[in-house]
Amino acid sequence: MKAVLCTLIVTFPFFVEAANDTSKGSVQATKPALSVNVTKPTKLEISQQVIANGSLAAWQEAIISAEANGLKITEVRVNVGDRVKQGDVIAVLQSDIVRAELAQVEGSLAEAIANASEARVQTDRAKSLQVQGFFSNAQLSQALATDAIAQARVQSARAAVQLQTVRLSQTQVKSPDAGVISNRQATIGSVVNSGTELFRLIRQGRLEWRAEVTASDIGRIKVGAQVKITAASGQVLQGKVRMVAPSVDAQTRNALVYVDLTDQIGSARAGMYAKGEILLGQSKAMTVPQTAVVLRDGFSYVYTVGADQKVTQTKVQTGRLSGDRQEILSGINSDDQVVVSGGAFLNSGDTVRVVNQAPLAK
Repeated sequence: MKAVLCTLIVTFPFFVEAANDTSKGSVQATKPALSVNVTKPTKLEISQQVIANGSLAAWQEAIISAEANGLKITEVRVNVGDRVKQGDVIAVLQSDIVRAELAQVEGSLAEAIANASEARVQTDRAKSLQVQGFFSNAQLSQALATDAIAQARVQSARAAVQLQTVRLSQTQVKSPDAGVISNRQATIGSVVNSGTELFRLIRQGRLEWRAEVTASDIGRIKVGAQVKITAASGQVLQGKVRMVAPSVDAQTRNALVYVDLTDQIGSARAGMYAKGEILLGQSKAMTVPQTAVVLRDGFSYVYTVGADQKVTQTKVQTGRLSGDRQEILSGINSDDQVVVSGGAFLNSGDTVRVVNQAPLAK
């Protein structure tokens, strides 16, 4: 009897404690999991845009070559990165030989002019004597021919002088336009031939952004559209669409969009990678706070609160991002109560306590 009584005394508190645990569990099950703020989706005007990647490049790059043949470079006046104006002398070639040849042909011209003057005098004399009957027609014809030959030699000598004058001017290599020197091949002491590349010039210092866009976006992009570009250096540039390529690359199926940069280049350089946004206008969109969207397993979700204060996890399709507002393309209605933040700590079916409704976005 004592043994049985002891057993009852030991086991009774166990049942009492188990009963208390069950009661506590039921109380905890009805306790709200989290206090939350809720809001309704709001329709806002959001900019439509095409996100693209591409490279910065020179708007136009001029190749400056030597025009004179077989001359030595005696002076180089610019280097890579220097800004030049149209007509600036950027290199000088050896000119003493050309000057000597110019002096020689100028002497030949003077001689030809003197001979032509003498021939003209003889022609005039022959005409006078022929009228008086002292010169035959044959003699007059010979005098006229001599005069014509002398005049032709004058023209030839003048052409030679003009040619050597041009050659002399070619000993000074000038910039064809204003811009920035992007490459230099000229070296003092080297002998260059006609057509040898000496410099490359970014005309007017202008760069453009060549963006690669998909074939489906070509029809949405119009000439003159505003563009915001961020270069790899961090420089933010503003631009405007100048032209959309008339063809699509057969390998990548992408097309190029040429964007003129309208502001100071700063740290941006030709050949640098850049990403940008091509603005297409604005349209109405249903949005929620960005904090309301929860990413799980590669999908986007929001939590909506029902009349029973329980939350429901709803899969949504997101669109554009505008500030702290996220566009929702599908999944919820405009009357749904959406949890503003804290969704990462919730599960579908949890009971929450709504503190207050967040104000609608304007």
